[in-house]
Amino acid sequence: MSLLKEIITNSPEETEAVGFELAKMLENDLSLPSFVALYGDLGVGKTAFVRGFTKVFSPNALVRSPTFALVNEYPTKCGRRVFHFDMYRITDEDDLYSIGYYDYLDDGSVCLVEWSENIPYAIPDEHIRVEITKTNLDKTDERNIKITF
Repeated sequence: MSLLKEIITNSPEETEAVGFELAKMLENDLSLPSFVALYGDLGVGKTAFVRGFTKVFSPNALVRSPTFALVNEYPTKCGRRVFHFDMYRITDEDDLYSIGYYDYLDDGSVCLVEWSENIPYAIPDEHIRVEITKTNLDKTDERNIKITF
């Protein structure tokens, strides 16, 4: 995988801005993968990243983690659909089939998947990997965001 960007953020708003920047890249370069696999511990800022990302395709969307719904769709103005998955509660391949996960991948939509570490067997070969980690326990909002593809 090639490093696209690595950055330290110091607030949820800065984390959102990195998500926004990545979405602008996808909007302008259709050769980039439309699957974004998000990795990171609970509360690290994955949903904040998605919130920023989604502002490009669906500026008025109310972005919440789909922990219980498993997937949220955000209406877009450009015709390119955006799906936001939360795989925290997914335990096996049957769970993925029951929510129609593979159907979402087949239609060319943008898919943002939180807790991708829970489904390593179901991540497409061509994807963008976003790893978000806390870097300093004394600075509670500081994050390292590493984006590769």
